[in-house]
Amino acid sequence: MKYQLFTYRTDVQSNATGLLVGEYAYDLGQLVAKAGLELPTASIDTLLESWETTNPQLQKLAVAVFEAPALYESQRLDLATLHFAPFLERPGTIYCAGANYRDHVEAMARAFNMKLSLDPRSEGIAPWHFIKPGRGSLVAHKQAVDFPPGVRMLDWEAELAVVIGKRASRVSIEEALDYVAGYTCANDLSARDRLRREQVDPSSPFRFDWIGHKCFTGSCPLGPYLTPAQFVKDPENLDIKLSRNGAWVQDSNTRNHMYGVAEQISYLSQTIDLFPGDVLLTGTPAGVGMESHTFLDRGDVLKVCIEGLGELETTIR
Repeated sequence: MKYQLFTYRTDVQSNATGLLVGEYAYDLGQLVAKAGLELPTASIDTLLESWETTNPQLQKLAVAVFEAPALYESQRLDLATLHFAPFLERPGTIYCAGANYRDHVEAMARAFNMKLSLDPRSEGIAPWHFIKPGRGSLVAHKQAVDFPPGVRMLDWEAELAVVIGKRASRVSIEEALDYVAGYTCANDLSARDRLRREQVDPSSPFRFDWIGHKCFTGSCPLGPYLTPAQFVKDPENLDIKLSRNGAWVQDSNTRNHMYGVAEQISYLSQTIDLFPGDVLLTGTPAGVGMESHTFLDRGDVLKVCIEGLGELETTIR
């Protein structure tokens, strides 16, 4: 029985963990107390710290709830009125893949008359990543993001996000997916006009500013749910879409990854250990605003949809 986890704000303005089973949402702490289990339900972060133990217990609890929903009606939540919170309260490092969809690379090459490789692996080119800060950049489902001051070219990027569930150190590609706790939707918001410092000489190593480009408050909407890895049959075959104000602008599939999830985890883990709560954004498909020089406005509503994972909604304020 499939289950998903989320974090929500309670009436007393503190965070609580929720469990989604089928179409019904429940307060996890209350469910655990009702079932007489011992689970660290204070946050999803604590569940991830011992994921190999907590995941099977959550699975059994989800089956029990699904088979006898009447027994757990008093623990049920109203999804329509929930106020979501970022499901990671103490996120680790957020690693983000650059230029990792064939259709996106093709579109950018056409738009900017660039020669970009569609098969970097054959040329001996390794995956490429940058980092976003965790607590400052994460925002929840249906949470508004303030337009960054001074930015004119704010862009969207729908991405499949991978949440690490156990420490990964120099793992092989073949075993890399064993270190994944689950998957979710992400939107890598990007301030395109902050990438290049035009007043700096093009030959200078200080010409490019990745902090200004990718790191600002609210730059990484994530959610709404953490979907455990056992419910994602193949992360390399998921439909991924993004709509802007109801119109689809990105529509692709993760099979267009140039480097798959397992390859990226393995590559990163050769250099630095990955820990529970670390997040990997795996790249964005064609259809970002930069390709057509179309950018976001205040009041825009973005929805990232990934097959089987849910729909992440963000309003630009």
